[in-house]
Amino acid sequence: MVVTLDDTKRSAIAAKLADMKVIQELLIQNEEQFLNEITDNEIRDRIRKMIEDDRKNKGVLETVNVQYGIQAEPENTVTEMVSKVRQLMQGSELSLYEKVFQHELLKHQQVMSGLTIHKAAQKVGADVMMAIGPLNTVNFENRAHQEQLKGILEILGVRELTGQDADQGIWGRVQDAMAALSGVVGSAVTQGSDKKDMNVQDVIRLDHNKVNTLFTELLASNDPQKIQEYFGQIYKDLSAHAEAEEEVVYPRVRSFYGASDTQELYDEQADMKRRLEQIKAIDPSSSQFKDQIRQLMDVVGDHIRQEESTMFAAIRNNLSSNESEQLATQFKAAKQRIQEKAAK
Repeated sequence: MVVTLDDTKRSAIAAKLADMKVIQELLIQNEEQFLNEITDNEIRDRIRKMIEDDRKNKGVLETVNVQYGIQAEPENTVTEMVSKVRQLMQGSELSLYEKVFQHELLKHQQVMSGLTIHKAAQKVGADVMMAIGPLNTVNFENRAHQEQLKGILEILGVRELTGQDADQGIWGRVQDAMAALSGVVGSAVTQGSDKKDMNVQDVIRLDHNKVNTLFTELLASNDPQKIQEYFGQIYKDLSAHAEAEEEVVYPRVRSFYGASDTQELYDEQADMKRRLEQIKAIDPSSSQFKDQIRQLMDVVGDHIRQEESTMFAAIRNNLSSNESEQLATQFKAAKQRIQEKAAK
């Protein structure tokens, strides 16, 4: 039986990531609704930019969920909360100001969830930190959105209470707060509108970085139980990664990468899968176990170098940015389906 790392802790983080994903979908729905209810052009422009950011951030969250490798359902309390908020947003019980106020609270919840996951990952393992790395961008942008929403709330609140426009100097204070934030987080606020969706090279490279981290952690450990757990995670991650590549990526690149080069990738992964099955039968406390892991690491390393040099170059030269991003989406969907099937 393949045992994976800290199942209880990792499952808890997976559930929190699932919570973030369902809330992210609600944020997008809210903002799309605000465009229909808000007439102020300046506020509408800011909401439009938020929607662009949030749609991209939804893609980032999907990447993190798949990269993390454990599929979970959102917590019941979060699902119920999302349903209630959606009803309130679509109904007439709340004023526009109150709806935006609730939306800002959701942004705050998203920020705190993301930061909590980041801190928890530091305690659980280096491979978890590697997997959730892209989440930082989502955290920073949600924090920036909070500052913008505060300015929007002041304008809408003053109008609701007085029927008059607020002092436009409010926007200046919002911009000052955002500038201070961007100085701390590396201009993440201004990067949001320029941030591109991940292409298939980005997503595959994340997988490569994670498995290299796992190899390093395994070889540095002298605890047989921990070694077995690290191998379990490697087994699980490499198996899903390979199957998704063979289902989605390799058939797509064969025409321009070449039949022989593509077949070489299939053959390398067949060798990798054979070695995984052999190692599974070895006692993790024996010296033979780590020897076999090092051999597997060499095979995987050669495979990674080929993909990240020649295959990635072929993709850049033959697929448009949109096509590469679409391939990334297909790869993530296939990998998620494979992970869910394996979990059952």
